[in-house]
Amino acid sequence: MTPASRFSSSRDWLLLAGFCGFLFFYGLASFGLIGADEPRYAQVAREMSAAHDWITPMLGGKPWLEKPPLYYWQAMLAYAAFGAGDWSARLPSAADASLMVAAIYLFLRRFCSGFELDGALMTASAAGVIGFARAASMDMPLAATFTMALLAWYAWRDSARRLHLALFYVFLGLGVLAKGPIAPVLAAAIIVIFSLAMRDARLLRRTLWLPGIFLFCAVVLPWYIAVEIRNPEFFRVFILEHNFARFGTNLYHHKEAFWYYLPVVLMATLPWTIFMVAALIDNLRAWWASGRKLSSEDALSAFLVIWLVVPLVFFSISQSKLPGYILPALPAATLLLCAYLREQVTANAPPGILRIVLHSAAAALLLVPALTVGYIVLQHRLCWGRATGISLALAAVLFAGLTAVLKSYGLRVLRTSTLLALLLAVAIAIQRGAPLVDATLSLRPVAIRALQLESKPLPFAIFLLPRESEYGLQFYFNQALGRYELGQIPAEEHMVVVAEQGSQERMARRSDGRRYLYLGNFAAQHVDYYWVAAK
Repeated sequence: MTPASRFSSSRDWLLLAGFCGFLFFYGLASFGLIGADEPRYAQVAREMSAAHDWITPMLGGKPWLEKPPLYYWQAMLAYAAFGAGDWSARLPSAADASLMVAAIYLFLRRFCSGFELDGALMTASAAGVIGFARAASMDMPLAATFTMALLAWYAWRDSARRLHLALFYVFLGLGVLAKGPIAPVLAAAIIVIFSLAMRDARLLRRTLWLPGIFLFCAVVLPWYIAVEIRNPEFFRVFILEHNFARFGTNLYHHKEAFWYYLPVVLMATLPWTIFMVAALIDNLRAWWASGRKLSSEDALSAFLVIWLVVPLVFFSISQSKLPGYILPALPAATLLLCAYLREQVTANAPPGILRIVLHSAAAALLLVPALTVGYIVLQHRLCWGRATGISLALAAVLFAGLTAVLKSYGLRVLRTSTLLALLLAVAIAIQRGAPLVDATLSLRPVAIRALQLESKPLPFAIFLLPRESEYGLQFYFNQALGRYELGQIPAEEHMVVVAEQGSQERMARRSDGRRYLYLGNFAAQHVDYYWVAAK
């Protein structure tokens, strides 16, 4: 490596570290854990850590077997280093996203030389990647391990180096530990379709490498066997209910339309959506024009198109749909865009004014939700008013600037100009949105207020609160919570967090003659606090 190339590589790594640090880690604890999943997964890891148990996930002191352990293990290590909290609970996803971006950079340095930084930064800055990199969930660990597995497989296919094939099996095994059998199912479908499209059936036989299969089993089987031995219900709960039943039925009430993932992918690839769609259409058009015969020069683009489409079709068929399911497909979209970008820049092809205008509009309009995030959080919609008018005016200025720059300099400056707009939008969204999200969607301030009202450490119960609130308070109180409406009323002195509407009448009916005292409320989330005497 020449001194110039070493300098370029060092500069690239510094840029990647800076971008990942800002997009994935900055303000990671600026608002508390939200929804049902984040606090629940974080609490499972905390209980496993407290019990020094690396086998059985526990929630409320009972086995919780809905998900495999990779996120929990990562969170346990983070808790050991930094203590249990919002930041450490989200750290595994942020770290996994950073590793995925680094793997993409290394892959593109071999297969898309000169544009490796573009592809890595475009992946890091896709809206879906940013969002799930900042969430305490299994989605990013799966996406990262799955992405690294497929990149390793394609590198092996090109180089025939066994090390790459070994890495494919290791990362595929980690994908199974991240979220279950979906990783090998999707990988197998992508590889089979790609091999058939390239008319290379031998590729399938070569992929089935016995030492690699042993490596896969060595990664996967120890935990799966151990957890089944300790918890004989594991196979039924995890495999039958949370994989087969979740895919084939609406058991968990996540029913959406068949086309649900089309808008999800379009939004998740912002601000790169327009050119990503252009790359997909151009590749499909070229494939069709060639009589549907793929040459070796088409291999990478064909692989990426198949990688993007297979998860999209698979999860569209599923009867249970959530946005995070499609995350493993997003790196294929940004990699496809990178390959398209190299082709266009190398050919000095003009991008077309319509694509420039649409891309500039998509990037500039990110300022609108960033600047009006307060309205969106509080009212769940974009409200028309003075703030919205100002944000639209600023977006119009940014749109004009982006359009002028791209029209003058072409796709060579696509990455730089777009990232400046995105960084501005992300910084504004975090600064303006985090306090509102914390106050209205996270149970962290509710718990802080409750603990301030305590005169001494007491057990807590809840009354008529939704599931999200139960899991959030369970994490922040770090204790199992009884539900009054289910008759789970502590016999000892305790505190109750109650849904605000009609709380006095409800407490009077449920108190069973015990003394109780109203302590205050948390208006932003419409809850009241009560002290209840011992029975």
